[in-house]
Amino acid sequence: MKYTGTVHAVGDHIDTDAIIPAKYLVTPDPEILGRNLFDGLEAGWVSRVTPGDILVAGANFGCGSSREHAPLAILGAGIPVVLARSFARIFYRNAFNMGLPLIELGEDATLPGDGDRIEVDMARGRIRNLISGRELSFSPVPAFMQSILDQGGLVGHVRSRLQGVHS
Repeated sequence: MKYTGTVHAVGDHIDTDAIIPAKYLVTPDPEILGRNLFDGLEAGWVSRVTPGDILVAGANFGCGSSREHAPLAILGAGIPVVLARSFARIFYRNAFNMGLPLIELGEDATLPGDGDRIEVDMARGRIRNLISGRELSFSPVPAFMQSILDQGGLVGHVRSRLQGVHS
């Protein structure tokens, strides 16, 4: 799977309240959540996003309360993948369970900047900046976690496995 899009950069320690404020947690609908993505950071932030764009964050992205709504809001805004220096562990697990791929680049990585166009090649573990030509590498997602993503998240993965058992 390859993703190509414009980068929207956010900083370090972005918590789940900034990603999707608690007042929007009355629905699990990704489209509704996506319309309010990052309202806790800056009202109207999501208006800059075009479906397919890529989110790049600093360290400890997704810290704070455990809520599946945060990755659903990102997906609902049309962002198919998130890159960061590091992720809060519970957010990392919730994101894969909801079908949102995350790429952890490490504390020393030189991250793409706001407005850069990049291509993310999940299978090869490569990120290419289409403006500067610079490339980054990352460890590809382990096969069992890629399987969860390929089936749209943990619910789809379990549903698929149960169909295999009962057929």
